[in-house]
Amino acid sequence: MPLGEEIRGHLPFLRRYARALTGSQSHGDHFVHTLLEVIVAAPDEIRSGQGIRIDLYRCFHRIWESAFIEDGEVDGDAAEDPLVRAANRRLARITPLGRQILLLTALEGFSVEEAAIVTGTDVATVESLLDEAVADLDRESRTSVLIIEDEPLIAMELEQIVRDLGHRVAGIATTHDDAVAAFERSEAGLVLADIQLADGSSGIDAVQDILAIAPVPAIFITAFPERLLTGNRIEPTFLISKPFRENTVRAAISQSLLFTPQLAA
Repeated sequence: MPLGEEIRGHLPFLRRYARALTGSQSHGDHFVHTLLEVIVAAPDEIRSGQGIRIDLYRCFHRIWESAFIEDGEVDGDAAEDPLVRAANRRLARITPLGRQILLLTALEGFSVEEAAIVTGTDVATVESLLDEAVADLDRESRTSVLIIEDEPLIAMELEQIVRDLGHRVAGIATTHDDAVAAFERSEAGLVLADIQLADGSSGIDAVQDILAIAPVPAIFITAFPERLLTGNRIEPTFLISKPFRENTVRAAISQSLLFTPQLAA
């Protein structure tokens, strides 16, 4: 298979990672675009075959690290956004490398050993930074969470994860109308949403209607994340694949709250 075709299959997930790292679709896509330019200029940086995924993230890491060191923050335009500035103040409690390791392992599914290769560090350092990052994020401000999920067992599992993190469950909704009504009653600070709901309605539409009421962060949970990572429309910063791991949900909740207006100050 040509190298370009292999890379294309990984792009939706690289874009997801970049958005989670920067907290912005546009800023994340800028870094992915820079990565592709580097690969075009130096294709030997990427190995075809089984090692391609690690090589792509390793090359992305070098680009991100260079930008952070040179500029002191992710993007020049981000400095003008008070929400991003506030989030960056909270991110200062977690080292840039620690945040990357958290996302690489919890969101992207890399092993500790693979994360060490991607970031150019040793396994012991990765384990230490991961423990610190999780502990720091677990101490973040608490909020209430609306769960939009029509499968009872999954809803129960998400509810337990939310409570274990110290957050409140504002409600569990199974349809679009129920979700919007529950949000209006509770004014939740975060939404966890499935895409396909009980009556055939759309979790995406429900979240869009909720965002018209208040600008709260939302995390989508779906069996087909690549269908939402097309670049053809505004995309959610956080997407979790089904079946999900508890650590993935924990990391996404903590990361999303970094960019919540009420909590990021």
